[in-house]
Amino acid sequence: MVKMLNPYYKLSQKDIENFEVKNNIELTNNYKLFLLKWNGGAPDLEIFMISEEAGPTVMNYFYSIGDIDNGNDLADCLDVYELRLPEGFIAIGDDPAGNAILLGISGPHYDQIYFWDHENEPDLDEPDMSNMYFLADNIWEFLDNLYEDESDDD
Repeated sequence: MVKMLNPYYKLSQKDIENFEVKNNIELTNNYKLFLLKWNGGAPDLEIFMISEEAGPTVMNYFYSIGDIDNGNDLADCLDVYELRLPEGFIAIGDDPAGNAILLGISGPHYDQIYFWDHENEPDLDEPDMSNMYFLADNIWEFLDNLYEDESDDD
């Protein structure tokens, strides 16, 4: 099981409700449970496979509610990505190269986790999913798919 390193302060259900109202957003139930358990952080198992073609990358940090001093605040990230992501997605974390980990919050991709490749961001008026890779059906499945880099163990 994954452990979260450096999570931000513990949240209450009321904190999450206030966040949703303030940002006019409804988070998925699985993601709310994740925030209640950890409120962001860096997973101890950090490697995940984007796709066979793209290969693996490292999970850098899951954004948290209220962490404005370290640049990991979920509300700030909503603003940064608002016009860059397809409707129904929010960024919930990133890798060290500046690519985003996305959560589907509505429509057919509800609760699903995607990798968003900023190097191939489409130059369109309406963002599409051409630079996105499906990772998992929900946050828990994504966490279960994280693994340790064993190449350093030689």
